[in-house]
Amino acid sequence: MGRVIAAGVALGLCGVLLAAPPAWADSGALGVQASIDGQPVADATVPVDPARQVELRVVATNPGTAPVKVRSVRFSGVALALTFFAYDTTAPFEVPAKGSITRTFVLDLGDLAGQATGLLPSSVELLDARRATLGEAATVADVRGSFWSVYGVFGLAMLVLTVLAWLSVLLALARHRLARNRWRRGLRFLPAGFGTGLVAVITLSVLRLVPPEPAVEIPVVLGAAAIAFLLGYLTPNPVITDSDKTVRLTAPPTREFTR
Repeated sequence: MGRVIAAGVALGLCGVLLAAPPAWADSGALGVQASIDGQPVADATVPVDPARQVELRVVATNPGTAPVKVRSVRFSGVALALTFFAYDTTAPFEVPAKGSITRTFVLDLGDLAGQATGLLPSSVELLDARRATLGEAATVADVRGSFWSVYGVFGLAMLVLTVLAWLSVLLALARHRLARNRWRRGLRFLPAGFGTGLVAVITLSVLRLVPPEPAVEIPVVLGAAAIAFLLGYLTPNPVITDSDKTVRLTAPPTREFTR
């Protein structure tokens, strides 16, 4: 049971470390400036209310020598390397070489309340016909959604798994069932530390304190995991009681045959 809980907690960290795109990834051939309801998104936290429509204004700049065709615009939010909302608007246009063009879109975000809540790293992307990114503008969206959204329930599930992971290792510690090797004891505590870090990241996001960006979430998760590993490493060696040393030998049962 404890190993199953540990595996579930560790899955969230795998998404953070393996699925997150590198910060230096090429964002495309176009420069993008965007604003939501008149507020520029660059280096800002933009409030997003699912109860009303949002006006998205995009300015695309083409520094190249050939025109670039844009097929659609995407507004999306990501946390822990998972996409919790994405809205695509198909509106083909062409950005001339050495020029720029401005387009305005109206987004209906009515179902966003059931998908996310709190601070989420977001982006406005311009996509070509193959769904490849031509350019993007990054921001942080303050989503005024429901606690029972997909993101909120995900955080609640991680909390439950983390509590179970801690109960599992602490119960094993109390019963002197941990391994005598210190490194193995540390590894036993590791998933509980991962879960604690993930829960901390999601909680800060839902409370609108800190967005779950890679520069924040990775140090928090790894730091919590390192502390948990150290706690497991420093736990005392399990005590071997007399009952553990006793080997009970019983005679094999005899069978009686009747004629």
